[in-house]
Amino acid sequence: MPSTSAATLAPRPVFVSGELVHKARPAEVLLTGLRAAGSDGFVVSAHWPEAHGCYATGTTALDPLLLTETVRQSLPLLCHSGYAIPLGYRLLWDTFRYELTPAALTARDRSGGLELRVTCLESARRGPRVSALTLSVSVVQGARQLAACTTRLTVQSPAVYERLRAGYAAPDAVAVLPPAPAAPIPPSVLGRTRCRDVVLSPADGLDWLLRVDTSHPLFFDHPLDHAPGLLLLEAARQAALMLPAGHRLSVAGMETAFHRYVELDAPCRVEAVLADPAPDGHRDADVALWQNGVRCLSAAVRLARRPERLSAVLPNAREDDALLVASPV
Repeated sequence: MPSTSAATLAPRPVFVSGELVHKARPAEVLLTGLRAAGSDGFVVSAHWPEAHGCYATGTTALDPLLLTETVRQSLPLLCHSGYAIPLGYRLLWDTFRYELTPAALTARDRSGGLELRVTCLESARRGPRVSALTLSVSVVQGARQLAACTTRLTVQSPAVYERLRAGYAAPDAVAVLPPAPAAPIPPSVLGRTRCRDVVLSPADGLDWLLRVDTSHPLFFDHPLDHAPGLLLLEAARQAALMLPAGHRLSVAGMETAFHRYVELDAPCRVEAVLADPAPDGHRDADVALWQNGVRCLSAAVRLARRPERLSAVLPNAREDDALLVASPV
C-alpha cells in the first residue's frame, strides 16, 4: 500500500480567468476567487506560487512586488465581477499605499493560499456605472495579517480613454525606445536573481533612468501604450534600496501618487533622497519619476530594519497556527 494516498494531496488551485485580472499569460494569474462580504465589502482569494521568475522566493520576507501585483489584480476582478464594469474599460491608478506588518518582514515561506479583505471606503458614479473607487485592502495569510493597503482608481470607457491618451492609446502606434543596456547593479542587492529584473540604469549622481523592457513577462504580459504602474512602483522600491544608509534595510511601506503616464518613447528619470533616521529607527526615501520635465510619480518609501521575530498575529489565532520563526535574510 503506498505511503501517500492521492486523497491526501492538496488540490491544485483553480485560478480566475486571465481577462478578469488583465493578464494574458495564465501563469501570471494569482487570484482564485471573489465573494461578497456585507454591503460594502468583498473577500478576494489568492494563491502565491512556490517559485516565480520575478518574485523573491524561498524563505524570505514578503516581496513587495508580489504584494503589489496581487492587490493590482484584485482591482479589475472587483470592477468586472463586483461592480459590473464591462471588459474593455480602462482602470487608472490614482494612489496606492501599503504598510507591511512585522510578520511580513520576517523570513518565511509565503507560498500558498491567502485572502484580500476589501472594504469600499468611497465610490463615485457616472450615470449608472461606477467611475471611481477608494478601497481598503487587508492582506491576510492564515492567522497573520501581512499588509494594510489603501488605493484609489478611476474607470474610463474606451472612448474616453482614447481621447485622454491623444494618439497614444494604441500600443502598436507607440515608437518604443530600445531598452537600456543591462544595469551593472547586482540583482541580489535588490532582492532579485536576474539582471533583466533590475528596472534602473545608472545616470549621474544618485539618479537613475527607468529601464523599460517591453518583452518582460511580468511588466509587459501584454502590449501596453505606457509604462505600467507595477513597473513604476518597482522602480521606486529599487531606487530607495540603492540609497546609502549605512546598513541593510528593507521596504516596509510605500505611499504613491500617480500624476501622469510614463510614455514609452522618451527617457524617464528616477530621483531619490533619503531622509534622516526617525526616532524608531526607520528611514523614509522620497522618490520621484520625471519625464520631459514633468513629475509623473511621487513615492514616499519607508525603510526599516528587518525584525527578529514575528509579532503580527490576527485575533483568535489557534494554537495550531504556531509561529514559524526563521532568521531574516
